[in-house]
Amino acid sequence: MNPTRLQVLICGGTGCISSGCLDVETAFMESLEKHGLTDEVFVLKVGCLGFCEQGPIVKVYPDNTFYVRVEGKDVEEIVVEHLLKGKTVERLLFKDPETGERYFYYKDMPFYKSQHRVALKLCGIVDPEQISDYIGVDGYQALAQSLFDMTPKEVIDLIKASGLRGRGGAGFSTGSKWEFAYNVKGDKKYVVCNADEGDPGAFMDRSILEGDPHSVIEAMAICAYAIGADEGVVYIRAEYPLAVNRLRVAIEQAREYGLLGKNIFGTDFSFDIHMDLGAGAFVCGEETALLNSVEGLRGEPRIKPPFPAVVGLWQKPTIINNVETLANIPQILLKGADWFQSIGAPGNSGTKVFALAGKINNVGLVEVPMGITFHDIIYKIGGGIRGGKKFKAVQTGGPSGGMIPVKDINIEVTFENLLKAGSMMGSGGMIVMDEDDCMVNIAKFYLDFTVEESCGKCTPCRIGTTRMYEILDRITKGQGKEDDIKELKSLGETIKDTSLCGLGKSAPNPILSTIDWFLDEYEAHIKDKKCPAGACKDLVSYVIVPEKCIGCTICARVCPVNCIHTVDQTVGKNKKLHVIDQAECVKCGACLPKCPTKAIILE
Repeated sequence: MNPTRLQVLICGGTGCISSGCLDVETAFMESLEKHGLTDEVFVLKVGCLGFCEQGPIVKVYPDNTFYVRVEGKDVEEIVVEHLLKGKTVERLLFKDPETGERYFYYKDMPFYKSQHRVALKLCGIVDPEQISDYIGVDGYQALAQSLFDMTPKEVIDLIKASGLRGRGGAGFSTGSKWEFAYNVKGDKKYVVCNADEGDPGAFMDRSILEGDPHSVIEAMAICAYAIGADEGVVYIRAEYPLAVNRLRVAIEQAREYGLLGKNIFGTDFSFDIHMDLGAGAFVCGEETALLNSVEGLRGEPRIKPPFPAVVGLWQKPTIINNVETLANIPQILLKGADWFQSIGAPGNSGTKVFALAGKINNVGLVEVPMGITFHDIIYKIGGGIRGGKKFKAVQTGGPSGGMIPVKDINIEVTFENLLKAGSMMGSGGMIVMDEDDCMVNIAKFYLDFTVEESCGKCTPCRIGTTRMYEILDRITKGQGKEDDIKELKSLGETIKDTSLCGLGKSAPNPILSTIDWFLDEYEAHIKDKKCPAGACKDLVSYVIVPEKCIGCTICARVCPVNCIHTVDQTVGKNKKLHVIDQAECVKCGACLPKCPTKAIILE
């Protein structure tokens, strides 16, 4: 970035691209040329700014004005009013839905106020396709510091002292993992970046690679120097085309600048990186299955021990860290272990990035200090539950995680606390649920995903999860049996104890945690053949209360299968009572929100 010019920063992450940010960029270029401002205003497409609910986002520097939901048709007004006249376009500022207050500066907004950006520090600040932008904000200084001022062991000791734990889910000490590989003697070692982000609703690693790929490249080089490796692999799913392209550009630029390849910074240290595209198998997020995939084998987990740090890629010592873990490394080198320890909670240093989604007002990517409570994430950052509904549960850890009920909303988010609550940190998915969500149906959804994605290598995961899904499917259809809950718990514990890899061991978590915290919903499905949340179609019926029907015909007009008919009963002048034919009703729910008198109810 050129600090001497006015700058227009346009969020160019996948979410904003899907919302039309490329049209916004084109409109800016055309409008600036029209008004003769191309030499005075610099337009920059940056990475994800996090507030996905409000995209496309445009920031104007140096005054830090933050415009939301910008469309191409809004650009001329921004150019004329803001860039030419110096007036803020207030209608495009973020408006708090509760207070009505509009925010000029993004750091004053509740969504950002409680965040602390470390891994995401440069996302939304630098052009991810310009290495000069990264170098301009101390990029590759940490690598230079490592090579010229520190021994490999000193680098490892610093990472250990920082307390950084793996952000891919397990939470193992990053420095200790590096030390294992360092202590193994060998002429060939590897550094692997795990960018195979397969959890439903998760997009943390993708956003980092889209917005700040050089931080990951630099961190891999630092790791390579520390353990004695000369080759790196980024294993990234092919479904991330934007991240793949920006990472490819970043690797090529790093080579051109001599920051990858032979004799980096004129030293005897050599290191290079190549990408390996995954085909989208969830199990390949497990580190040993990932290694098999890179080697051209089936994506199936290996038996551990030996661990990859000792016997990894091509049977050589290999360090595998996920994207978010690596993104913390350069800043720890530059700012020190004490700085990183000062953020977060005891034993849980630093921050954690979460993809906040579900029944929440402010959907987006958030980075918070470890130890923050769920309440603060959901209500301060997330803006509360959408539509004023009641909070019911939050699910962390993707298909491997469990449900955190409302009674635990004030627990501090740490690795240990989530495990105690029956969930796990996972890679960072956080799905918020409200009173309209059925916990039995949600558990079935996650188990359906696990069954589909099981590699099939071990019997407990391959067969056990299928049997659990069959039981849940019966329950949600009103065919549950009294001993089903006991059977689910028995199967779940067996799968956890006997599965080969961590994915299989954690697959029963959504079911076991919902049984623990929402047993009454299971019993209602099994004993009463009712879904309290009204989410299981086989257990609900849409009916019209005769006393409330005014014969307006709105429900009949929105019904896609024409199952709402009139009967010979007058409810008003020339108007007839309506009824729903249960035999024809497909239970789509289209009629429910349209009824002006709330005559349609669920039974």
